[in-house]
Amino acid sequence: MEEESDRLITAGTPIFRRTTLALFAAGFSTFAVLYGVQPLMPVFADQFHVSPAESSLSLSLPCAMLALALLVVSPLSEVWGRKPIMVASLFASAILTLIAVIVPSWHGFLALRALTGLAASGLPAVAMAYLSEEMDGRAIGLSMGLLIGGNAMGGMVGRLLAGIITDHASWRIGLGTIGVLALFAAILFWRGLPPSRRFLANRMRWRQVPGTFGQHFRDPGLPWLFAEAFLLMGGFVSVYNYVGFRLLDPPYNLSQTAIGAIFVVYLAGTFSSAATGEIASRFGRRKVLWLAILLGLAGILMTLSERLPLIIAGIVVVTVSFFGAHSVASSWIGRRALRDRAQASSIYLCMYYLGSSVLGTAGGWFFAHSGWAGVVAFFGGLYGVALGIALHLSRLPPLVPATSPDLDR
Repeated sequence: MEEESDRLITAGTPIFRRTTLALFAAGFSTFAVLYGVQPLMPVFADQFHVSPAESSLSLSLPCAMLALALLVVSPLSEVWGRKPIMVASLFASAILTLIAVIVPSWHGFLALRALTGLAASGLPAVAMAYLSEEMDGRAIGLSMGLLIGGNAMGGMVGRLLAGIITDHASWRIGLGTIGVLALFAAILFWRGLPPSRRFLANRMRWRQVPGTFGQHFRDPGLPWLFAEAFLLMGGFVSVYNYVGFRLLDPPYNLSQTAIGAIFVVYLAGTFSSAATGEIASRFGRRKVLWLAILLGLAGILMTLSERLPLIIAGIVVVTVSFFGAHSVASSWIGRRALRDRAQASSIYLCMYYLGSSVLGTAGGWFFAHSGWAGVVAFFGGLYGVALGIALHLSRLPPLVPATSPDLDR
């Protein structure tokens, strides 16, 4: 008879609610400290006398550091355990955010932001691996969606608070407030997340690490899902990086508070990630992913309008599209990777954050040379390729291992 401690977590149980609440708080913290600077980029450009593309380094640099560190942190979690790595990550990133707000120089601030990205790397891939190991197959779509919903809520609250407080006090107080909230979220996570029940520690042999990563590139589906992460996140973050510059200028002349308020649309991402994850679990990821991406292409075309309500509506549609597609693709990783799931998750998220870093900054070149139409064209090109990949994945034969018949639909 199966021991209680070995059972998978099923939806609707008290331990399911406890686990998803803790991981929601963790996703909130990570995205708040990473993306709270996004509406402040015009302020950085003005106060530190840098270009829009240079101001985007406040986000691109920590995302790049996070992406690269993921490739080291996930193997460490196979040795040290999932929860200890995640707890250390959340506390360190919150504390570094608080230190960054007192550094006077631009380069010093960027250095602290880079360290924050390094610290934050302990959460994303490890959380995905934790869910893949601990959750019942029918609960993983919902639980992954709720984790991503926490990301969306953290991104929204971080951006909104930063924008409002910057208007009424200073960007340093705004970002410091986010650091305090992240510290409280870390405490909630530490006290609330159940220890791993199905994790088995491995003795790490570093010379074997390249092989554990390389095996995932031999799968016919996983490399395409990694590419989706790069393209989808790169296009999405470019929209949010530069829409503030557009709306601060005539004919809109919005305040920093109003720019921050636009990020309330992240609520749509919170709901769409959980809802899309549940829909994909019922009807299959192949049928949902390409539709979510197509929705994003429709949304970005709406932002070409000169009417502010249509611009905001387009951003809402883009947000729903992105979080829905990300929820589907990220849960698919855990279903196709039958071994070394933390490494598979870390590759996916490495590409995700590299997309945010590399493509998010590259979008600044399009904005500088062609204005908002350039950003729309850039986004359209990225999502067009992503749509083609999703259609290819829809025709991919599923894995049907005897031990997990519900995998990879």
